[in-house]
Amino acid sequence: MDSFETLVSLLLELDGYWVQPSFKVELTREDKVAIGKPSCPRWELDIVAYKGGTNEILVVECKSYLDSRGVVFEDLSDGGKSADRYKLFVDERIRRVVLNRLREQLTAVGSCSPSPSIKLCLAAGRVATDAGRQQIHQFFETQEWLFMDEEWLRSKIQKVADGRYQNHVAAIVAKLLLPRTPRRNRPITAQPSVTQQ
Repeated sequence: MDSFETLVSLLLELDGYWVQPSFKVELTREDKVAIGKPSCPRWELDIVAYKGGTNEILVVECKSYLDSRGVVFEDLSDGGKSADRYKLFVDERIRRVVLNRLREQLTAVGSCSPSPSIKLCLAAGRVATDAGRQQIHQFFETQEWLFMDEEWLRSKIQKVADGRYQNHVAAIVAKLLLPRTPRRNRPITAQPSVTQQ
């Protein structure tokens, strides 16, 4: 698994999600025809995360882009220069077919309760411009998606630094590099134990 995906998975686990990286969605022949890709293999999602208490599934696409310009807002629209990197966000037909099949697949094997809600998410290590970041947040709010940008990542990593010891590379690095929040300023939350996948 990609290192950035590993980090995002840990942060979601600490928020109470069961996490499955590199999840393969078993599209039917009819599904493949419906999305105009009759010979495509199983559709792979970077991360699928499930929270039983809310019966919520997060589908997370991860783009670290740490040594590049970052996510560009225009690419999240049809016709964007790199729109092909964001198919689930850009193509409503693909999104509908893949997410519906995911819901059916997980429900059929008992991995979630019936009729789970599904939220599409984009985790990004870098965004090209501050204006673009605002545009992405606004656009995602209208779509009821979640944008996990650097601010989101940093706040979750700070929680890791403030929490109990976890035998995970990301948690150890967080504790080494980040100052702990004074105890009086920390929210009171339970920290589940996380095992490395």
